[in-house]
Amino acid sequence: MDQPVELIAAGTRVRAVSWAGVHTVIELPDLGVCFDMGICPESAIRHRRVFFTHGHVDHVGGIAHHCATRALRKLPPPEYVVPEDHLVGFEAVLSGFRLLDRSDLPATFVVARPGEAIDIGKGTRVVPFRAIHRVPTLGYAVTRTRRSLLPELVGKSNDEIVALRRAGLVIDVAHDVVEAAFCGDTTAGVIEREAAVRSARVLILEATFLDDLVSVRRARETGHVHLDELIERADLLQNEAIVLTHFSMRYSPAEVREILARRLPASLRDRVIPLLPAEPTGRTLR
Repeated sequence: MDQPVELIAAGTRVRAVSWAGVHTVIELPDLGVCFDMGICPESAIRHRRVFFTHGHVDHVGGIAHHCATRALRKLPPPEYVVPEDHLVGFEAVLSGFRLLDRSDLPATFVVARPGEAIDIGKGTRVVPFRAIHRVPTLGYAVTRTRRSLLPELVGKSNDEIVALRRAGLVIDVAHDVVEAAFCGDTTAGVIEREAAVRSARVLILEATFLDDLVSVRRARETGHVHLDELIERADLLQNEAIVLTHFSMRYSPAEVREILARRLPASLRDRVIPLLPAEPTGRTLR
C-alpha cells in the first residue's frame, strides 16, 4: 500500500497513494503539480515545487527525504508552498533535519493564503482555498486559462473564421477552467463553500469513512468526510471525475470497492474512481 497508483481521471493522469493516518502524496504529472508529501516515492522527487495542505505527519513525513534526495542528485533546491499557519513548524522540521544530517538541505518556503493565486507557468495557476479540518488546512485549485470560440461563431466554417481573424475581428474569448481541485483533509462542508470544488473537472476528495463503523458526527469531529455526506451532496457536484482518497485502514481495498458499488447513487457511481492499490496489471485506468 506504499506504492503510488497511476490512474486516468477525465483524461488527466493522477499518480498517488493515500491512506488515512498513514501517508498521502498526490501527483498530477500532466499539470506539473504535486500535493503533500507523506512519503517520498521516486516519482515525486522530480517535483521541485510541492503544495502542502496542512502539517499532519501523514501529509508531510516525506519532506526531508524529498529535500535531501534532490540535493544528493544536484537538482535545484525545492520550493515548498505551505499554509501561513504552519510556516514556523515547517521551517523547524527542516532545521532539525539539517542539524541531524550535518548538511544544508537547501529549500525555499512560500506562504500560501486563500484566494492568492500562485502562477506555475504556461497559463496555469494554483489557487489556495480554506478546507475544514481540525487544524488549519488549505485545499488547492489548479486553474488554466483557455480560449473558446465566440458563441455566435459556432458552426461557421474554418475559412469563415480565418477570414474574420485576418480582418482583425475578435473570434474567441478567454475563460478560466478549474482543471483539478485537491481538498486535503476536510469535512464535506467544503463542497458548499468552494465553487472550485464543485466545478473542477477532476475533484480529488477524501472519503475517510464509508459506513456506520464510524458515525457522521464522529467524522465531522475529526475533520473528515463521511460517504453519507458525499451522497447527500451528489447533486452539487458538477465534476467530470471524482477521485476518492484517504480511506480509513478499517477498510480493505475489496471492502472499499464493495461499499462504493453498493452505496453510491448512479449519478456518482459513473464518475467516482477510488484510489486503491494497483490491479495485477500494475495500472488502474478509467
